[in-house]
Amino acid sequence: MHNMWEISPKDRQVGGNHYKDCKIQPTEFIHANNIPFIEGNIIKYVIRNRNKNGIEDLKKAKHYIDLLIQLEYETTKVI
Repeated sequence: MHNMWEISPKDRQVGGNHYKDCKIQPTEFIHANNIPFIEGNIIKYVIRNRNKNGIEDLKKAKHYIDLLIQLEYETTKVI
């Protein structure tokens, strides 16, 4: 019997199986493309919405999009 920590981190998922059917794991895609934190979360929440939290995940993705717009594109930035 194998200890769960002997399995490659890429071959196991902690906390559910909502990414198991993805041909490319969101984490691998985000890492390989050097995608920043906010954009990575947007990708993660959109990809998993059908298999985990539905509209709640889409609202989370929208929240991160709103944050990205505010932080990167609004002319008035709070320092």
